[in-house]
Amino acid sequence: MVVTPRAYRAADFDVEVLRAAKSDAGTSISVCIPARDEEATIGAIVGTIVRDLVDRQPLVDEVLVVDDRSRDRTAAEARGAGARVVGADEVLPQCGAATGKGEALWKSLAASSGDIVVWCDADVRGFDARFVVGLVAPLLLGDDVDFVKGWYLRDGGRVTELVARPVIALLFPHLVPFAQPLSGEYAGRRSLLERLPFATGYGVDLGLLIDVAGVAGMERIAQVDLGVRVHRNRPLDELSPQAVAVLRTALDRAGVTLSAFQTLLRRPGFDDVTIDHDERPPLVDIPAYARRSA
Repeated sequence: MVVTPRAYRAADFDVEVLRAAKSDAGTSISVCIPARDEEATIGAIVGTIVRDLVDRQPLVDEVLVVDDRSRDRTAAEARGAGARVVGADEVLPQCGAATGKGEALWKSLAASSGDIVVWCDADVRGFDARFVVGLVAPLLLGDDVDFVKGWYLRDGGRVTELVARPVIALLFPHLVPFAQPLSGEYAGRRSLLERLPFATGYGVDLGLLIDVAGVAGMERIAQVDLGVRVHRNRPLDELSPQAVAVLRTALDRAGVTLSAFQTLLRRPGFDDVTIDHDERPPLVDIPAYARRSA
């Protein structure tokens, strides 16, 4: 039997009601944004959150950008807009260096302080503070939701339609009800997130959804309609490495044993691309994090 997660609309929530619920619960909220070479959009995203949800209607306690070795002005733009910026390599350096979206998410969880952690992608244009409002609302208005997945008015992306949905249909049919399984906008309780492993690359979004459903149960996941979301569309040739990472993470979660952790993607007419597949362990298993959070 497929459990349909509870569904909400971000536009239906009142920030003042959420602020009151947050105060009553004594809960803190961190918004974390993993970023690499996103100088064109990161400033506007951070600025919107700081203006609307820190200064005007204080709902968010911390805006953190984890800069994953950007070669442009991503860090400067984010800092200038009001975020706290840390380099990915600065967080838990004793765990060794790595790179990738999942690595930045894992590092942001370690570096942030909120009881509720919200993640947003850094390449969104026309970012709306309602994205954050919608993601935190189900977590603030009751104690029966541990994780909230965002979705938005757009067709599924190419990797979603050609890789994620077929894999879900075959291996994880209980996840079929999620409208955007690869969306980068989601939120969860730290007490849950710190107990989960993180794929270091692009497979992290699907990996976390699979793991949350397995650990917390489908009945404790909600999804929220965030309205319209516009982001940078990557050329088709740039999506192959992302597709490999998503597929690799899904197969790993399904118990399929592959021969190596590194994949060489070869395509006629293109340079070979090496795709690393690695996992960061749950943060509660990292002594340095355990000491910090004790």
